[in-house]
Amino acid sequence: MGESDNNGKVSREEEEQPLSPAARLFHSPSFNCYIIAILGCNTKFKPDVIKSGLQQTLLKHPRFSSKLVADDGQRWTKTIVNLEDHVIVPDLDPNIDFADQFVEDYISDLTTKPMDLSKPLWELHLLNIKTSDAEAVGVFRIHHSMGDGASLISLLLACTRKTLDPEALPSVPENIQVGSTNSGGFWWFLSAFWSVLRLIWNTLVDVLLFGVTIMFMKDTKTPIKGAPGVEHNIKKFVHRTISLDDIKLVKNALNMTVNDVVLGVTQAGLSRYLNRRYVNSAGEAEIDGGEKQRKSNLPKSIRLRATILVNQRPTVGIQALANMMEKGSKTRWGNLIGYILLPFTIALQDDPLDYVQTAKATIDRKKHSLESICTFSGGVLVLRTFGVKVAAALMHKVLSNTTMAFSSMVGPLEEISFYGHPLAYIAPSVYGHPHALTIHYQSYVNKMTIALAVDPNAIPDPHQLCDELEESLKLIHDAIVKKV
Repeated sequence: MGESDNNGKVSREEEEQPLSPAARLFHSPSFNCYIIAILGCNTKFKPDVIKSGLQQTLLKHPRFSSKLVADDGQRWTKTIVNLEDHVIVPDLDPNIDFADQFVEDYISDLTTKPMDLSKPLWELHLLNIKTSDAEAVGVFRIHHSMGDGASLISLLLACTRKTLDPEALPSVPENIQVGSTNSGGFWWFLSAFWSVLRLIWNTLVDVLLFGVTIMFMKDTKTPIKGAPGVEHNIKKFVHRTISLDDIKLVKNALNMTVNDVVLGVTQAGLSRYLNRRYVNSAGEAEIDGGEKQRKSNLPKSIRLRATILVNQRPTVGIQALANMMEKGSKTRWGNLIGYILLPFTIALQDDPLDYVQTAKATIDRKKHSLESICTFSGGVLVLRTFGVKVAAALMHKVLSNTTMAFSSMVGPLEEISFYGHPLAYIAPSVYGHPHALTIHYQSYVNKMTIALAVDPNAIPDPHQLCDELEESLKLIHDAIVKKV
């Protein structure tokens, strides 16, 4: 009898899982967030092949085969998945005019439609339509409560294989922690002591600024700052592919990281874009783009900050996720998220390299702070003490008082295929949070895709912003080449 009871207990634990605190936040009315992953494919999709692949992989993940039971306990409950409800293949004219615009409008329309809570909270749209950079486009829409963005993208990559080796999982670079070569001594002790003091000071300042942001400190009202209620507005998704090799050239020349460079490119692109918007809003005549960019029309001392979500649990590796789907092995999963407020320097610089130098200084300081750990712990404390409504209201306040969301993720080192369909690009993003602009960088082989999610009311010309980001990388790259 004891063995039977124990088995029954294990079965119930496997059948039902409670929502994490962050997952509960993502279901609050003011914070109802979804992840979008756009997959450009080099061939037309074969829906039956993809459904068969999903049956053997993704459906074996507990979150993708469970539905939400919104009772007092709020839990995930295992259910039978009908793939026809989740894989949508619209009947499209393969020779449709303005295919790129059609795909953008199709994805935008998804942001106006809530998901059915009676089914697992994910869907895949297969658009067999040729665009300027792909033969077909797949669109994953996944509710953010199912996991953090990095883990979900890793899970999708675990469903792919190398194009040149169909049995092999993708190779993704790993972060290598470089330790100190100094084994001891007085100077080592002094350096360590100073490092601890800096860590404490930076953390105190960052947590104080986070608290002040909750209470009253707002970013400057710029053209890209969302209006109240922006989280409910329709969103538009665009992307642009730039050279990862150009980014790495800058990285190596200045002895910094890829993230330092992409943040510098973002600062430069936003500065150029906002300068253009301020010119146009002032009613000045359109003049040569280069001349207009050299003349600053930006207000002084713009406060513009991005919120960055930081997973407090190391992202599960692709191999571990593949093993979980293939062999039913256990792995950690769930939203354990802290926040960082990252200030951007908005100004027109005479030297393009100044953008990446200031970006590196900002990131280096943030690396020496426990801001994300403190915001995560504080969020959990507030949620458990005062409930979801109060916690959601506080996080909504933080995001409303900042300007944008920013993230970047490392992708495969070689070309990959999604159930036998070779991919041209990967462009993930998110919507449902109170920002008018989200910028995500996703690397893939020797390319970097810039994915934008925008509120058209604030940013009616997102392709122009892509142009400015692309041109900023070119200017920074050319400045490095001249110095070599």
